[in-house]
Amino acid sequence: MESDVFPASTGGGLSVVMLDITHEKCPMTFVRTRLALDGLVPGSLLAVRLKGEEPRKNVSRSVSGLGHLIVSEQEEADGSIVLTIQKKGGPKTA
Repeated sequence: MESDVFPASTGGGLSVVMLDITHEKCPMTFVRTRLALDGLVPGSLLAVRLKGEEPRKNVSRSVSGLGHLIVSEQEEADGSIVLTIQKKGGPKTA
């Protein structure tokens, strides 16, 4: 099985880890997001691609509740949403 977590980068030179959970259902959307965040150093960015309003609300609410920062929410042409999350403990980007 291929990994859904892979490194990427932004135009500004920041390193971002990508996580595609479009095939997951709640509560696994948050579980996969939390596991990815746990593996990052404080201040790192995680871009989570997901589908559906329920996963969007649950992941956003849960990561914010843990103290992480939602830097952006971008709707894609295919109906998916990309949440960019900064792991707590590092310098703020927003």
